[in-house]
Amino acid sequence: MSSGPVRIGNASGFYGDRLSAVREMLEGGELDYLTGDWLAELTMLILGRDRMKDPALGYAKTFVAQMRDTLALAKERGVRIVSNAGGLNPAGLADALRAVAAEQGLDVTIAHVEGDDLLPRADELGFPGVLTANAYLGAFGIAEALRLGADVVVTGRVTDASVVVGPAIAHHGWGRDDLDALAGAVVAGHVVECGTQATGGNFSGFTGLDLTRPLGFPLAEVAADGSCVITKHAGTGGAVTVDTVTAQLVYEIQGPRYAGPDVVTDLGGLSVEPDGPDRVRVSGARGSLPPPDAKVCLNELGGFRNGVELLVTGLDVDAKVDWVRAQVEAALDPRPQVVEWHLERAAEGDPLTQAAATSRLRCAVKDPSPDPVGRAFSSAVVELALASYPGFAVTAPPAKGAPFGVYRAAYVPQTEVPHRVVLASGETVEIDPPARTEPLERPIPEPVEGIPSTGSGSGVGSGSGVEGPTVDVPLGRLLHARSGDKGGDANVGVWVPSTHPRRDEAYAWLVAWLTPDRVRTLLPEAEGLAVEVQPLPGPRAVNVVLPGLLGDGVAASTRLDPQAKGLGEWLRARVAAVPAHLLVEGER
Repeated sequence: MSSGPVRIGNASGFYGDRLSAVREMLEGGELDYLTGDWLAELTMLILGRDRMKDPALGYAKTFVAQMRDTLALAKERGVRIVSNAGGLNPAGLADALRAVAAEQGLDVTIAHVEGDDLLPRADELGFPGVLTANAYLGAFGIAEALRLGADVVVTGRVTDASVVVGPAIAHHGWGRDDLDALAGAVVAGHVVECGTQATGGNFSGFTGLDLTRPLGFPLAEVAADGSCVITKHAGTGGAVTVDTVTAQLVYEIQGPRYAGPDVVTDLGGLSVEPDGPDRVRVSGARGSLPPPDAKVCLNELGGFRNGVELLVTGLDVDAKVDWVRAQVEAALDPRPQVVEWHLERAAEGDPLTQAAATSRLRCAVKDPSPDPVGRAFSSAVVELALASYPGFAVTAPPAKGAPFGVYRAAYVPQTEVPHRVVLASGETVEIDPPARTEPLERPIPEPVEGIPSTGSGSGVGSGSGVEGPTVDVPLGRLLHARSGDKGGDANVGVWVPSTHPRRDEAYAWLVAWLTPDRVRTLLPEAEGLAVEVQPLPGPRAVNVVLPGLLGDGVAASTRLDPQAKGLGEWLRARVAAVPAHLLVEGER
């Protein structure tokens, strides 16, 4: 237990992130712990397929390669490793790492955390037939493994932030009732969990960053009260600013109350302030009791899918599309259960290049059986090559039909989810669920002081009660945004840049103006969805949730952007009437 800050680095934001990052973080500066997030909803499906082929697999194989390269260095520098790369088989990963340590003659203690895998009890718990069923565990198992001396802790499905919260608990000696401190550590974990997204990756203000070097990975200095400073190693690329940190705070959230198995964190009242070059202090987190139920990530095989993208060039686009659709549909025998068409129309005008004159027509098909989406579909498309609209072309021939997965969330009582630490000796330590919980309710957002809670009108024009002239400009001339997915839902976080000279006034306009109806107008794909718009006054942000936009999740979605990564940039590209006095010089 210590009262000083603990330095916790990140070296991975997903399965496939930069392999050299672990060595870069270990060599780049002082750390107490190095963590990484290897798991996502789609990753669990990928690992599930691996495990179907070989029961000994089910973990992130790249992590073993990284540890083979750096385990001795971590031991030498006294840096302890925490990773969720165990996926569906944390025991298997722990054994693989022990083999690496033995090969290299290293005295390294390796423990793992398990209990999240509920697949053996899936029928009993009410979700039969699934491929994977993993509850989101909290951080106290990680903390106990560290307290008992583990140099490396690998886990299965824990919440993304838990790999940071666990070391903070172990360092500061927090208990389950230290809710504000736990909430602060959750914020730190949420900011650094996606690696370089906190240092400029996927950041809408990227043009103002140092892009001459690879982006550095972030680290969090977590204090005893849960407040933190987000920073990075000196000499690495990118930047840590109030806006790069805010971008990650609003990423893939479903509201101001960020629920986890250890604590519910209020994101709305956070203070995000500069603390020196490449240093941002985040404080003011408030925590409340966790919910009684644990979230469970379910993946199941949804059937088989195929698709093709046709190029439609020049004039008479609608007539060409109508003809080829009718031809393909008539030739589908047997007909797939789902046939979806999406036309991405070329811009109007006098195209100077063939690409500018080309629309893209995508056809996606799905069926419980592989036959209707396999050779039958491919033949229906390919046989039209010389018998359809002028300029018929495809970006690639249809492939064989492939299986796809469907993600959904379930909930079970935390008391039904085992949570145990398995030490190198084989000894197990059971982690009790929280003794006190309270049901998670989504309160109606309270009006922000001095800011109206709703705006008038639903068009893209002004209509916000702001007096004075407006200018039609892309929203990105005033606002930053970051978007992502949560299963079948999408979210877009929108905020006023920290450098804006009239930031509070601009935020007041944003909260009043960006209503659910206006979101549907700006993003027509949201028509018919129960859009939610939630203010986050601390970071001067607004969170927009679009439930169901992504259907059954990334593995099953037929959208051009199945994870909604570009949704925020689409919103920023939309032209709207913005109060002229809120635009900084050069953007009017």
